[in-house]
This record gives sequence, C-alpha cells and structure tokens, in this order.
Amino acid sequence: MNASEYPDAPTGKPLWLITLADLALLLVGFLVLLQAAQHIGGKDLAKGIREGFGANDAEPAPMPVAAAGILDFAPGSAILPTTPGALVAWAREAARDPRVMLTVTGSTDGTPADIDRVTGSAAILAADRARTVAAALAAVAPSRVAIVTATKPGRRAAIVSVAFVGEPLRTKP
Repeated sequence: MNASEYPDAPTGKPLWLITLADLALLLVGFLVLLQAAQHIGGKDLAKGIREGFGANDAEPAPMPVAAAGILDFAPGSAILPTTPGALVAWAREAARDPRVMLTVTGSTDGTPADIDRVTGSAAILAADRARTVAAALAAVAPSRVAIVTATKPGRRAAIVSVAFVGEPLRTKP
C-alpha cells in the first residue's frame, strides 16, 4: 500500500485552537466564580463547595500527634500504680500550644478479674481509670481535657493523647 491510497485528512480546526478555547472557557468560569463569591464569606463559600461535592459538614476529627500514659493498673483497680509526675510534666508541655486537646482513654484487659467490683462493669472501671488520670491532669488544662473509654479490651491503662484540633475560637473584645 502506498501513500496515494490513503484518504486525505479532513479539513478542520487545528488542535491547539481547541485547547486554547478550553482554557479560555475555564478562565471565564473561574472569573464568574470569583465575581459571584465576592459577597460571600470564606466559610460560607467553602461550605457551599463542600455541599456541591457531597461532602458532609461535620467537624473533622482531631488529629492525634503524641501519646503517653500510665500502664499496668492492678486488676479491678483505678488507683494509680505510679506517681503521675512525669505524665503531668509531659501534658503541661504539650498543652502550652492552645491548638491541642488532651484525651484520656481508660481501658481494661477484658479478663473477669478486671472489672469494677461494685457494678461488675469493665466500662465503669475503664472510665474510673481515665478519671483518675484526668484528675491528676486537672491543673494542666482543665478546659481542654476529654475523658473516653476504649471500645475493646487492651491493657490495664489510661492513655493520654495530644490531638491537634485547630485554631482556638477567638472572642470579640
């Protein structure tokens, strides 16, 4: 087969012209978006874009960045096994940044011996362990301490995690 047997290419617009037209339309669309959003606040605009893409409007979960804790509680006990001085010093240093939150997570090991003796509940014992450690941290940042319990058995412990929660809310003077 030689070159004379191939049909001639149809006449049309050059490819670069189509690309240029696409880019021009994108630029016009962006300028229309800027003009339409000029009277809307930044948060409202971000919310509208999130809704447009079907994202939920829930607050993002705090991003944990460090953890420390007190381990090896006695089975069935919420009494601190060691002095919390090092943990308090660590938490005080972490809480110097107003953008962080301290979360104390109490847990049990799941054995029949590691339950609250009065109620027979492992969840209550885990909460008691978390409250005991949170009480030791009370002087550090009382408004930025959350207490939770582990959902699954693990260690007999109370773990303090530092999570980045973003910029603190500013109050108007």
